[in-house]
Amino acid sequence: MPLSSSFPHSPSPKISSFRAEMTVNVLTINAVDLQQLLEEKKTTSAHIVEKYLAQIHRYEPALNALISPAPRDQVLEIAKARDDERQKGQIRGPLHGIPIILKDSFVTASELGMSTTAGSYAFVGAKASKNGVITQRLIDAGMIILGKANMTEFAGMKMTMMMPGWSAHGGQTLSPYVGKIEDDEKILGHSWAPGGSSTGSAVAVAAGFSPLAMATETVGSIVTPSTRAGLYALKPTPGIQDTTGLYTMTEFFDSPGPMAKSAADVRVLSEILLDRLFTSPQLGSWEGLLVGFLDPKIWSLSPDLCPQFEGTAEQMIEEYKETVSALRNGGCALKYPVQCSDPSVLPNTILSIAYWDFRNTCIPRFIRCFDECAVTSVAAIVEFNRKNSEKALPAPFVEQNDLEGAMVATEEKEQIYKLKQDLRSAARAILDDLFDKGNINILVAPGDSSLCVHAAAAGYPVATVPIGKLRYNGRPFGLCLVAKADEEETLLRFMAVYEKVAKPRPVPNF
Repeated sequence: MPLSSSFPHSPSPKISSFRAEMTVNVLTINAVDLQQLLEEKKTTSAHIVEKYLAQIHRYEPALNALISPAPRDQVLEIAKARDDERQKGQIRGPLHGIPIILKDSFVTASELGMSTTAGSYAFVGAKASKNGVITQRLIDAGMIILGKANMTEFAGMKMTMMMPGWSAHGGQTLSPYVGKIEDDEKILGHSWAPGGSSTGSAVAVAAGFSPLAMATETVGSIVTPSTRAGLYALKPTPGIQDTTGLYTMTEFFDSPGPMAKSAADVRVLSEILLDRLFTSPQLGSWEGLLVGFLDPKIWSLSPDLCPQFEGTAEQMIEEYKETVSALRNGGCALKYPVQCSDPSVLPNTILSIAYWDFRNTCIPRFIRCFDECAVTSVAAIVEFNRKNSEKALPAPFVEQNDLEGAMVATEEKEQIYKLKQDLRSAARAILDDLFDKGNINILVAPGDSSLCVHAAAAGYPVATVPIGKLRYNGRPFGLCLVAKADEEETLLRFMAVYEKVAKPRPVPNF
């Protein structure tokens, strides 16, 4: 399927059937702009979907971002139905007729032609008669699901040190910026590693497969892949969305959220997800915000997880400081640097909590989403993988030690409840000291840092914005932002004004 001549480096002079309307560059256009074109009758949802399907057809074999693309004929039929509704004035929502890709943790009814596996072979062939709550919310809002994104299998709850973006069912997702992962790469390495468990969602947006994607985060699974794909993204406060029909690793840390190419897109999709309007009169200004920036020399990833190469650390520190200066010159009230204890002071209980939630709450709830399913418990998944090891445990990721750890964990519900309360109290005490005593509204650190650990432990929302890309290999990097619980609007305000003064987000050069 040919792309329009506006696509960079396109080898074909051919143009699509709707070239006479409005040229759409899938690598740069955002959902809000697409919606405006639809409203002005300069394009149609069917034409937009054709553009994204062309991009998927061309580059998905190299990137492996999608674990289950929507059937072409079916998704075009849906797009035409949204166009028919628009013609009749039946607009379902602010993103009516706009495409989106969902992480493979979002349950889709089998009739839509896409599987839901959380990356696991144990769920291949599972049948669901109903969409998950969030999936249905997006459909009811008029959005068009183009496919399911690959993800780290079970969001990482399978094998310690498994490469992010890899699943037995979906293989390895690659960055559209840097490509192949080196054999000796660390799991969060600067050179090629694409990020956390929502890697497929981030790559799909950055590569122009869709203007929007849905992701989930336990600890860093939205933050890391979105910053490494030059995206704006949001993890809302855990617990404020109905996650029925969604695979989560834990109920304590996890939250689903949007990834996009612009702050406006994140805001509009968040309004749909959270069923609230973000209409603060200060949405486009710094008024009333005080932002605290952590020291990038201190807040960086361990070399064991992310070794530095050829000036990467120096460049990220330099551009972080330049960003601070640009924001200050642009009218942002800020403190830099602010001091904050690192997550090593928190109780070492994250894994115990994750094991318990996964085994006792999240996997049973995920299995109940299906009318037909080959497994009934964590123990059944472990046994399935052993019996089907050639597919389920292929080299180099031949272990399932985290699944086995969850299976044999011995803590009781009351113990886990206390661990959760103690961890949350400790994390909030650290962050609230800055938010309340320092009168800070938002705390900022490099995207490649452990600030998302504090946020997850505290149950606070997190957002990301892009800064630039490494001279070393073109890989994007950005900022991680944290606010207090239910302060999504505060983060969205920052993102909206930041976008006005920041450099344009990096675009992959295919």
